[in-house]
Amino acid sequence: MKRPTIHDVAAAAGVSRGTVSRLLNGDRYVSPAARAAIERAITETGYVVNRAARSLVTQRTGSVAMVLSEPDQMLFEDPNYSTLIRVAIRRLAERDISLVMMLAGNEGDRDRVVRYVRGGHADGVLLVTTHAGDPLADALAAAAPAVSCGAVIGRENVIPYAAADDRLGARQMTEYLVSRGHKRIAMITGPMDTPGGIQRLEGFADVLGRKASKKLIAHGDWTQASGERAMAELLERTPDLDAVFVASDLMAAGALTTLRAAGRRVPDDVAVGGFDDSSVATSTLPPLTTIRQPLAEMANATINLLLARLDGAEKPQPVVLPTELVIRESA
Repeated sequence: MKRPTIHDVAAAAGVSRGTVSRLLNGDRYVSPAARAAIERAITETGYVVNRAARSLVTQRTGSVAMVLSEPDQMLFEDPNYSTLIRVAIRRLAERDISLVMMLAGNEGDRDRVVRYVRGGHADGVLLVTTHAGDPLADALAAAAPAVSCGAVIGRENVIPYAAADDRLGARQMTEYLVSRGHKRIAMITGPMDTPGGIQRLEGFADVLGRKASKKLIAHGDWTQASGERAMAELLERTPDLDAVFVASDLMAAGALTTLRAAGRRVPDDVAVGGFDDSSVATSTLPPLTTIRQPLAEMANATINLLLARLDGAEKPQPVVLPTELVIRESA
């Protein structure tokens, strides 16, 4: 069968081809009666908009690039990303915008992403887990409207973002561990070139002050394996520690593995607190006491900022959402 054309839609609707074209290109000055007739004709004929043709008129591609600045295995290992992707796809679909997932975990990938966006293949950019000093964020923001899920360090006033209050969440967890009587509280941070890595350590130090010594702090990279390594490092340096705050649930799962292998009981010998309240938190043994960051709300807020940018807003205000302590068996 011949593919339906805009002429077929116009004939079925009883309007001119120009009226159909104006409606398809987002023109608001189409009467309600004509709009209803055209929409009915599109359904009856099975017409599908030719995006390439429409983009010549609208100068829009109908797509947005989500750029993840982490190794590709993190996309499948960390359940936080699935929440962000699911919300982004659903919200963008409401505006007939497609999501293009792009990985930028190495130099070659970053160059390819910049070429893609500079080439006009995306109307906007959604940045995920940026790193301080990485020129990628600036390059992409110069090429297309950009927003970030989580602040871009040093560009907080330039690139709009939505985030959880990481510092508050870290204070909530540390205060809880102190209230339970723990005296030697250690921490496994995230990467110290990310806002989550920096701000969660700051919240930890806000509560413990001088007790937050370097000896009690080890660094991870958000992966489960790094949580295992960092926990082993802490046990070697401070064998008498009685609690550990881990800056992500995934790293906390790794810490639990190391503690189990070392014969340490959780929470009897060492209490463990995580951060995220992802699906990992309820799958560990024991389930994790953690900090709930509102991932779906963060994703929705980030998409709202992006849509505002696409609609012409220059600098939408950042959105920072509160966190919540969730108590389970690990602490």
